[in-house]
Amino acid sequence: MNETAKKLLVTGATELGLHLTSAQLGNFYTYAGELTKWSKKINLTAIKTDEEIALKHFVDSLTLAKVVKNKGRLLDIGSGGGFPAIPLKIVLHDLHVMSVDAVEKKVIFQRHVARLLHLHDFEAVHVRGEELAKSHAGQFDWIVSRAFSDIPTFAAMTLPLLKSDGRLIAMKGRGGRDEAEAAKGALDDLGARIAELLEFRLPVSGDSRYIVVMEKVAD
Repeated sequence: MNETAKKLLVTGATELGLHLTSAQLGNFYTYAGELTKWSKKINLTAIKTDEEIALKHFVDSLTLAKVVKNKGRLLDIGSGGGFPAIPLKIVLHDLHVMSVDAVEKKVIFQRHVARLLHLHDFEAVHVRGEELAKSHAGQFDWIVSRAFSDIPTFAAMTLPLLKSDGRLIAMKGRGGRDEAEAAKGALDDLGARIAELLEFRLPVSGDSRYIVVMEKVAD
């Protein structure tokens, strides 16, 4: 990771209220290097430059620290190259994380990075999200999705996996407010509702971002 990208990472994290330690920064630099190296062989991400990796993968993932706490169990559905699961785990070290993707090569990459970074209580699993309800019903405090699917599809798949007081979190870009509004009827049919809608600008770049937080409706 070049010096400009390193500064972007530090600046972006600071704007989010996160002060990264030297060990955490070292983990991000290693992660970026492995992502660049592996992306030459397999399709991990369309984002190639160090600067874009720092902002559009790392800082973007860290925006979830606005709503996810450093405790409990988190599931990341459709995590691809490990986003937001691995960046979150780097800064929230006590969080138990399961990262799921249907593409085996991407899961193998995540396991490789987790070993390099000595991430404890981190599990990368090759499975389709639809299959998890058989083995992980009601187990997660947080379930997150970053550009995985539309909100109703995400909620229908993951609500059975959520604890009664847990939260579903959909990360959305421009148009997130409209998508959240359009999803309210479908969420109601599923027994869920929007608990919080955070609208903000991605640090440094100023790109629009939305975090849609959902919860189960009590019976």
